Amino acid sequence: MQLDSNLYPHLADFGLAEYKKNLKEVSFQNWKSSGKPTGGFHKKNMVGTLIYMAPEILKKEIQTEKSDVYSFGITVNELLTGVVPYTDLRAEAQAHTVLEMNYTEQQLTAAVVSDGLRPALAGLESGVPASVLSLIQRCWDANPQNRPSFSDIVSELDLLLENRKSVKEEDLLPGKASSLQDDNIMNRVNSVQSYQENINWSAQGEHSSKITSNEADSDMRIWSESRNDALTYYPVISWGSFATCGRRETMEDTRFLIPHMCNEKYIHVFGIFDGHRGSAAAEFSARALPGFLQNFGSTISPVNALLEAFVRTDAVFRNELDSHRKSKRVIQKDWHPGCTAVAALIVRNRLFVANAGDCRVILCRGGHPYALSRDHVASCLEERERVVNAGGQVKWQVDTWRVGPAALQVTRSIGDDDLKPAVTAEPEITETVLSSEDEFLVMASDGLWDVVSNEEAVNIIRDTVKEPGMCSKRLATEAAERGSKDNITVIVIFLRPVSTAERIY
Repeated sequence: MQLDSNLYPHLADFGLAEYKKNLKEVSFQNWKSSGKPTGGFHKKNMVGTLIYMAPEILKKEIQTEKSDVYSFGITVNELLTGVVPYTDLRAEAQAHTVLEMNYTEQQLTAAVVSDGLRPALAGLESGVPASVLSLIQRCWDANPQNRPSFSDIVSELDLLLENRKSVKEEDLLPGKASSLQDDNIMNRVNSVQSYQENINWSAQGEHSSKITSNEADSDMRIWSESRNDALTYYPVISWGSFATCGRRETMEDTRFLIPHMCNEKYIHVFGIFDGHRGSAAAEFSARALPGFLQNFGSTISPVNALLEAFVRTDAVFRNELDSHRKSKRVIQKDWHPGCTAVAALIVRNRLFVANAGDCRVILCRGGHPYALSRDHVASCLEERERVVNAGGQVKWQVDTWRVGPAALQVTRSIGDDDLKPAVTAEPEITETVLSSEDEFLVMASDGLWDVVSNEEAVNIIRDTVKEPGMCSKRLATEAAERGSKDNITVIVIFLRPVSTAERIY
């Protein structure tokens, strides 16, 4: 890869590539791979670096142009994130590769081939258009037939570039606001892509939060009660996240990290959404809920803002889904997606945690874990009674208490409109005043907590290089190693400065 004078990256294969027209026909009769993944290539059959190799190559099956498409997707995502695939190796923490985190080459191969493990996808918060992220995900699809061809990739990227140029030209006209550029690009590109799903729930969530929000103050003066108190302790925050689908065929978790909400240095918000019965609710909520939260401004308290954001996200999502059903854009006859949700809002020295479902947040204070949320599951007597009092049905099914015909284990969620109002979206909210004793927060979906206890999570982080992205991945890989059967999403937030050279205590 090299950068031209305009800092545009160019990828090259250094003479090892062949034009497609010059390739001989490959068949089972003439294909036999005797190589293995290495740091370079095997002379007999071109075998590349493990982290860039397609599942069919790792299985020593026939490789085609689509195998190179897979590698292209991995490489482009690496350029966008600046993170070596599967390592989260960043400039500020040159340590803890995948192999140091109990991932041998054999285990990584198995995870890529059997479990659908892929590198952490670049986030929308980085400014990458949703269409590019969708393209990357299709490039590394497990089924080669589902991957685009290189000619398709070029066409899609050309279209994106063309729309970007046209929007820039429009913005030069009088009265055109350049701040609309990204929205125009995404709307135009998404409207002409026939390969995408009928409903882009992520984009729909962001759109809905904008059109239904209250008018907010432009300077976003938000929750500033203790701003002038010079003696107040303020945490120094750093954060990182990681997600893997675990032993599931698909990933239904998603997350958001807004480290400086409203351009305010002391206000941060983080969230995790764990989807069930489809990922639509999680994708929608990850874009809508933070948008609603920001739009409350200084009009109400942080507690009420979180409550309103959860309830409004639930209502707007269910209304949106219902309108799509009526217009027959949702073809499933009985489709009621939902997701659990947890959000952490840090306002200077105060931490607010809002939880609806079985995601969990713990605080490490003085070396000991403190749960800041309670799991909302039907096996909890208090929650079970609440559901019954709200008109819901709770029965013992298979191995535990479950709610309604859908047999949900969770008793609070966003979506799940067939189980409302018993399965409420109203979160439980806790408030904590942070102090110098507080070390870090761990937010995670139940894919982690099913196999890792609160105490173990703290001990694992204390035995890991002190960089939040590394710690997030260490926890997720540990959960996968222990056989977690669910999607795993982890956010680690350090509350005070730490040295990445510090490993144990």
